[in-house]
Amino acid sequence: MTVEADLVARLNAVPAGHAGWVDFENICIEILQHLFVPPLAKPKVQPRTYSGIDRRDAVFPNREDIGTGVWARIYRELEARLILFEFKNYDATEIGKDEINQTRNYLNAAMGRLAIVCSNKLPNDQAHIKRNTIYSEEKKVILFLTKDKLEEMLFIKERGDDPSDLMMDEIEWFYLQHE
Repeated sequence: MTVEADLVARLNAVPAGHAGWVDFENICIEILQHLFVPPLAKPKVQPRTYSGIDRRDAVFPNREDIGTGVWARIYRELEARLILFEFKNYDATEIGKDEINQTRNYLNAAMGRLAIVCSNKLPNDQAHIKRNTIYSEEKKVILFLTKDKLEEMLFIKERGDDPSDLMMDEIEWFYLQHE
């Protein structure tokens, strides 16, 4: 079994809901490290702001500020010095506008304007509307990556291609859908 196939199997074995939230977060971080480190640096997991009020799930430093690669382009286009990932392993509860608003609040000028919500299911319509409003008002991009997209990126890497290309596809798709 390949590393990628093992990661997919472990991701799919995590139960939805509260019982699996820690395992979901851990396997997602492991997958993202496998996919993107390098060129991204190893993540800061559960970093808190100085006051301790805000706790972000994972933040991957992006030091690719020059060059032609995907992460360099993301750095320049969205000033994404730090890539924020939030993890949602919801069961019966919807991923809605409140979760997206919380993610927006975690972004600041020092971090940049890109956040990614990794989830076991798609957020609801209100979440999609909220992220459009956030982009219209603040130019912050919040992407939704489901387990299916994580699996797709693992298979892209397994065949020797760059999974970062899918991240750029997701950004472009967001721009196309924005209204």
